[in-house]
Amino acid sequence: MLSRRSFLVAASAGAVALTVRPAGAAGSWPRTARAAALPLTIVNNSGEFANSSIWCYLLGTDADGNQVHVTGDGSVVPVSLSDNGSDGFTDYGVQLASSGPTTLHVPPMSGRLYFALGEKLKLKAVADGAGRPALQYPAGWVDSDPNYRVLHDSVEFTLDDAGMHWNTTMVDQFSVPLSLELTGAATQQAGALKPGGRAQFFDAIRAQEGFADLVVDDLRVIAPGHGLDVGRFSASYFDGYTDQVWSKYAGTDLRLDTGSGVFTGRIRGDGALVVSDGSGRTTDPIGRPSTRDILYCDGALAAPNDGLTGPVAALLGAALNRSTLLDHPEQPVSDPAAFYRDQVTNHYARIAHVVSADGRAYGFAFDDVSGFASYIEDPAPTSCTVTLTPFQEAVR
Repeated sequence: MLSRRSFLVAASAGAVALTVRPAGAAGSWPRTARAAALPLTIVNNSGEFANSSIWCYLLGTDADGNQVHVTGDGSVVPVSLSDNGSDGFTDYGVQLASSGPTTLHVPPMSGRLYFALGEKLKLKAVADGAGRPALQYPAGWVDSDPNYRVLHDSVEFTLDDAGMHWNTTMVDQFSVPLSLELTGAATQQAGALKPGGRAQFFDAIRAQEGFADLVVDDLRVIAPGHGLDVGRFSASYFDGYTDQVWSKYAGTDLRLDTGSGVFTGRIRGDGALVVSDGSGRTTDPIGRPSTRDILYCDGALAAPNDGLTGPVAALLGAALNRSTLLDHPEQPVSDPAAFYRDQVTNHYARIAHVVSADGRAYGFAFDDVSGFASYIEDPAPTSCTVTLTPFQEAVR
């Protein structure tokens, strides 16, 4: 399957987006999904939209790699080109119940649960590169996308034989305040914002130098990687900081503890970082990353699932986004008080954590390093709940 970084890059280019396992999820996709369908409750506490004006879309990939959608009665239906209607789009939305909570069932699959408020999403079924039916998912950062003016957001999930794994995500954008609850071996919550958090997020981004253009009216805040791709964010933003990092570690050891080994290395004469654990295990050369590489945790920071270069790249990606790499030669840094202290930092991710009730958020692809992502999982899930939380909740 595609890595999460590859998924984000594909989506940013307007390509057919293949839904993948959420970042941080444990285990691997099973050849035969043995999990039972999981009851899902949707609660509308938005305070802005009636149930009749909200549609949800349960979309993703089954164990055989087929793109599917789930109907209101729990049926898992393959995406089909014939589902495009006279307007050129599918109609996979499930309108919330006329009043009170809405109950659906999540089958074993990996995907996203989208919400569209005020009007339906416009999702087109197309043929992917292999000729299989697939969906063009919303790209809220592209002004020509048919969903650009639609208020929408999503959560990511995987339900498999290892349990339920899901998160609220701001990796693409932030728009609708959503919170999660997962019940099973324990009861866990994630994603809730502080009172007034949505407005605080928008206002803080508007006030942050270099980031203000990421705000699209009152619809969404675009993640800076996508902003870079559409001309709303500087492609050289991290250059000066990265130059300092690369200069420092040309003459100073950098130590990275991946949990399975401690690696030490320096920048070589050719500008590449190579680290080793001293027993002969050496990573692939990691070149100096561009601003885009840092924001997407891709390119020079691509993290293959190899147990070696991948974990090292994840630590580097987190340290660069959090601007801890220059001042801390031992990574990862686990004290959040040390994060985002440099003027050049991922302020989008910083603000995402500031407005989160528990300080956890998915502001970039490796925000799960050291456990700071809005991610929860349970090996024996019995139910899950998504709540659309208040848009305009007063600050106490």
